[in-house]
Amino acid sequence: MSIKKGDIVGRKSYGKDVFFVVDNILKTRLDNQFALLKGLNIRVMADSPIEDLEIISKEDVINSIKSVDINLEKRIKVGKDKVNNSLKRQKIYTGKILHLDGDRKYSEKSARYYNKIGLNAVVKNIAENRQAKVVVPLLNKYNPDILIITGHDAMLKNGSNYNNIYNYRNSRHFINTVKEARKWGMSSDKLVIFAGACQSFYEGIISAGADFASSPGRILIDFVDPLIVAEKIAITEEYRFVSSTEISREIKEGARGVSGIGARGKSKIIG
Repeated sequence: MSIKKGDIVGRKSYGKDVFFVVDNILKTRLDNQFALLKGLNIRVMADSPIEDLEIISKEDVINSIKSVDINLEKRIKVGKDKVNNSLKRQKIYTGKILHLDGDRKYSEKSARYYNKIGLNAVVKNIAENRQAKVVVPLLNKYNPDILIITGHDAMLKNGSNYNNIYNYRNSRHFINTVKEARKWGMSSDKLVIFAGACQSFYEGIISAGADFASSPGRILIDFVDPLIVAEKIAITEEYRFVSSTEISREIKEGARGVSGIGARGKSKIIG
């Protein structure tokens, strides 16, 4: 069966451990075909020779998506309870979130998450390589307290060249976007920033000015990890400091997935 754009596939050499959507198919000068891949349920990119790919059965795809949706609904319930408990303590204002996501599907899921748990959030589907160009105009328009910058990423040579920015597919775009955002909000008192995706250049993103980033362990992070960071900062009182340790307790892979320098919360009592 020929592989085409839009197919959901697994890499045979990796035991089909991750399901990918074929984003594009390229030919080399020798007429060999390679597929550019994006994770179906995780924020990772990859490429693969066509002959190493196998189409995943419809049943397995449905089960995989269903499993992710079930976990998302569980997390929505947890988030909704936390927001409701926060409001019961007379917190009328929770931090406003601007979320830039390079993947349309994840943008829609993120918007659904924020809406269902009751947070004030604007989600924009912006390709990773365009985020730095549009972030300041969007910050001016929406004036958020929290900025989430994410999409897809991956290391090209996994397990080596950790400090080489060109060994990452999209980390340089996240870094440039953070730098532009810091021109608008120079400290976390003005703007708390999370940036990154699967296997992102954590140290580079933090050095650029982010308060939280992925991923120190260069691992695959969960789709909801950036949302958990946004939620935690949004509902925490402005006089309380949110540490990376506090965040890592709620992240599936802990401090290997997300870490940072921490920031104060953005929730405040008004009226």
